[in-house]
Amino acid sequence: MSDEILVTASSGNVFADLGINNAEKTLAKAKIANRICELINECQLTLSTASELLGISEEKISRLISGLLQEFDSEQLFQFLNYLNRDIEILK
Repeated sequence: MSDEILVTASSGNVFADLGINNAEKTLAKAKIANRICELINECQLTLSTASELLGISEEKISRLISGLLQEFDSEQLFQFLNYLNRDIEILK
């Protein structure tokens, strides 16, 4: 038995490395959601205040913060950034 550990270099997209379908889209959603969470924390918003501001339930805010993004599409996440007074610039 060998004590060697196999290490594989990352592609830079953990979702692609794990073989997840639509890895680029999934990574983009995760990055947007992460920024939304950062803004909620920076602004010290409560779940209640964030819920009112983003127009979704506190339960959905909790799922967003927890990274459970299946119910959110990219367009909705972009809208949340707008509600948090952030401009969006899409680069290719």
